[in-house]
Amino acid sequence: MSSAAYFVNKRIWITGASSGIGREMTLQLAHVATQIIVSGRNAESLNEVRKECGVPEKVMIVPMDQSSPASVKDACDIVLSGDLAPDIVFCNGGVSQRAAALETTEGVERYVFETNYFSQVYLAKRVALASINSKSLHLVVTSSLLGKWGFPLRSSYAATKHALHGFFDSMRMETGGNGMKITLVLPGFINTPISINAMNEGGNKSGSMDENQAGGISATVCAQKILEGVAAGKKEFSVGGKETLGLLLRRFFPSLFDKILSKKNPR
Repeated sequence: MSSAAYFVNKRIWITGASSGIGREMTLQLAHVATQIIVSGRNAESLNEVRKECGVPEKVMIVPMDQSSPASVKDACDIVLSGDLAPDIVFCNGGVSQRAAALETTEGVERYVFETNYFSQVYLAKRVALASINSKSLHLVVTSSLLGKWGFPLRSSYAATKHALHGFFDSMRMETGGNGMKITLVLPGFINTPISINAMNEGGNKSGSMDENQAGGISATVCAQKILEGVAAGKKEFSVGGKETLGLLLRRFFPSLFDKILSKKNPR
């Protein structure tokens, strides 16, 4: 069975769909899924993605600001009303960080956690509780390789990704018997605007593209590999370039891994 076949006749909700990985997922799934619900902070960008799909009648826009609990609740209320409950949810939205741990304000830390962790958990629980009897729900959560280790200038970001693993690994164990699937995806360096939009210690956008990010695989290729992994039923997998080898290196040679990482350019 091809990966595309897994998504046929499915209603799919994609968050973080206005750019990057979420946008590419939307474009690749538009002609396959029954309906796609796209969410993100920028309604205008979502509308552009909707037009690019070529089948705008299959794409529903539900704006959502993941840093706002009220906005996330409102989006869930809309998506879960009537017959809109999704079969698959791709939780892509989030914000990164470019700031030293000791210089990052508490406000920035709470903002990153609200956006990357609490919004994802609330959304997943709402959808799961609404769909628990269907036994067909598949939650796909975009984590990061930094959900497995820390990295300079990413303390709060890495912490949110570690937290996602703790929560969704636990939730998978609790709900696996009812047919629900949970997949954690660990992207490495992907060429998206995430570093440009990353927050500095005072809460402002970084405004520049990281060299590591610019040299990463394209969002198009990343989205394709994620869809393949999800269709294959993987519980957790990484996507990226040679940086994904760090998973093995850290497991078997932790001291060497730490030495290599300490010399890596954090930008």
